[in-house]
Amino acid sequence: MVCPPAPLDRRWGKTYHHFFNPNWTENGRSNPVRIRSRDGLIVVDIQKDFCPGGSLSVDRGDRVVPVINRLIPKFSHVFLSRDWHPPNHCSFSHSPKFVDKSWPVHCVAGSPGAEFHPLLSIPELAIVIDKGVDPNREAYSAFEETNLAKFLRDRGIDRIFVAGLATDYCVKSTVLDALNQGFETFLVQDACRGVDNPPGSVDKAIEEMKESGASPVRSEVFE
Repeated sequence: MVCPPAPLDRRWGKTYHHFFNPNWTENGRSNPVRIRSRDGLIVVDIQKDFCPGGSLSVDRGDRVVPVINRLIPKFSHVFLSRDWHPPNHCSFSHSPKFVDKSWPVHCVAGSPGAEFHPLLSIPELAIVIDKGVDPNREAYSAFEETNLAKFLRDRGIDRIFVAGLATDYCVKSTVLDALNQGFETFLVQDACRGVDNPPGSVDKAIEEMKESGASPVRSEVFE
């Protein structure tokens, strides 16, 4: 499990390409991973509204920020997704049930809650991917109705590493779409945190990602 379940103040209510990963061993420990010039890091939704104090906070979500900050300098290509919702987005509810299409108002485009976490180190050449801009679509994945796949291919990137919030929603959707697009995909476990709503959804999400071809790694194995 990537992120242990914990009580929350505010709760979140295809055919895939499979890759053999020589860095992942049978005992669950990962060998060193050497970052290549054609690798990309996708940082998912490290925004104020998803961190403690935000309208849809992930418990201890801000703890992934220093881990991600240590990863960023290792990559030549960094992409940061963000929810960038219109005020009338279909997921918003004034009486949220913390399920699909019934969330608190969050990450409204241009609002303080939509800003990246203030301690996140954003490279000058990083590419920001706005998602969830269509008022009628949830759009959890950083690939859904965005140019992310094109940006990756235009730069010759064929291997990606995914980190961010939340493991069982936007991270999972991004990983699965990356695999479906044909990218070799790694989940950086200690650089993600989940909401685990309903209970067990984090474990289930990780298993689904692994079974679909994603390779789980931890940040300390990066060279």
